[in-house]
Amino acid sequence: MIFFNKKSRKKKLSAQLVDLKLVKPDEMDACLQELQDNSADDDKLIRLLERKNLITSFQASRLKSNELEGLVLGDNKLMYQNASGSFARVYRAESLVSGRMVGVKVLRQRWAQDPETVKMFRREAEVCKQFQHKNIVPIYDVGVQDNIHYFTMEFVEGGNLRDFITIRKKLSPLEAINYTIDICEGLEYANRLGYTHRDMKTTNVLMSIQGVAKLIDFGLAGEDDAGGAGEAHQRAVEYGTLEKSTGAPRNDPRSDLYFVGTIFYELLCGKPPFPRTKDIEERKRPSRYSQVPSITSIEPDLPTSVVNVLEKLMAYMPYDRYQSATEAIQDLLEVRAQISESEEAPKVQTSSDAKASAEQDLKMAIAPPTILCIENRPRHQDVLREYLTKHGYRVLILRDLERAMQRVKENAPDCIVFMEDSIGEGAVEAFNKALAMDPDLAAVLVLSEKNAAVKKTLKKTDRSRILVQPIKIRNLRAKIQKVLQHQLNDSAELTAY
Repeated sequence: MIFFNKKSRKKKLSAQLVDLKLVKPDEMDACLQELQDNSADDDKLIRLLERKNLITSFQASRLKSNELEGLVLGDNKLMYQNASGSFARVYRAESLVSGRMVGVKVLRQRWAQDPETVKMFRREAEVCKQFQHKNIVPIYDVGVQDNIHYFTMEFVEGGNLRDFITIRKKLSPLEAINYTIDICEGLEYANRLGYTHRDMKTTNVLMSIQGVAKLIDFGLAGEDDAGGAGEAHQRAVEYGTLEKSTGAPRNDPRSDLYFVGTIFYELLCGKPPFPRTKDIEERKRPSRYSQVPSITSIEPDLPTSVVNVLEKLMAYMPYDRYQSATEAIQDLLEVRAQISESEEAPKVQTSSDAKASAEQDLKMAIAPPTILCIENRPRHQDVLREYLTKHGYRVLILRDLERAMQRVKENAPDCIVFMEDSIGEGAVEAFNKALAMDPDLAAVLVLSEKNAAVKKTLKKTDRSRILVQPIKIRNLRAKIQKVLQHQLNDSAELTAY
């Protein structure tokens, strides 16, 4: 047996992190040099790496628990855990080859010994790999490493629809229709290839920062197909109950449409049509699905045409429902056109100021502003993401200034925030460059306290604001609101012409 002293253990960990490509060799060398005269055990090395933003808080936690296995799967290093269920976990990861962000879904180890569950997990991924549609999250690779089963997919920045509803409470009929059309178009495509979803719910619809709804997690198997896969059984309870109680065939595409209706219901009023519960017996009661309160009891002012589409989606008997996603899309498009026309008509009678305000409100309702924050400190990232998301923004955070500027060039956000404390040199130059690159971009620069004098050299415009640390996050939000308001005003003036 070989025993390592603290110094040799430190070297062993550093070598492992470099071998795994979690840390670059030159970055590790610099850290080891900084620690050479200290009693540098593994914990000190991990803390230094985290402080220098060379590893994330999630990675640091795993390393402190000596859990290196699974931190890198295939060519992807796991950065953060995004979601967790009894069946699998989903991580945000970075490709070691391309540097792009990807999602990695990992089967929990307690299911890895169950052949039926593994088979279902891999089948879902292999089937979804063939899907190429704007409203379905693409699957890239399927793999197994050290008995860890996983697959990689597009990383969608915006989060899931349930989180979106939690923040927004309820959506306008027009916005709810737009997202429901996206969902139905994803289903229509899968149906053409011979597949149903079998697990339609708000957490299985992701929202991109461009405002596009994308389906994930195709269950694919009915209740009778679940076998030993306990999670598949859990996911199929609602579908099985609905189909058995109405005499519908198993894996009926119309079952997906019923549960699309439950999503549409929640988008329109902010509440699900029946309470969420883990009680299996409650979920097996047919009355749960046949006796849904009318949405007009919650939202009496909804247009009749919207209520009619919702009721047809959620008709208890399958022959009363839309018979295909295509049929539902046709009616949704027609209702959307009617609502758009009715909302535009009163604007002709208003003053130019009122008209501009109405257009601004509609733009905000349909496409909440996207804020790109350049910040590489994990805790600060979490605070910015949580606070700004809570106040209705779509939040994108990048650590690297160069990647952020490339993003502005290729697909600009509504507003970009530069945190000089975090990104250091280059922040001021990038701030000016970003404003010059895109005439519609709003920008906020947060200078470090030691660099406060620079503020006097920078010219404030309608589209830009400069703050100096220390600041409160609500002050940052106020400045973001200001520059976005000017952006919307400019857009409204252009529309008037």
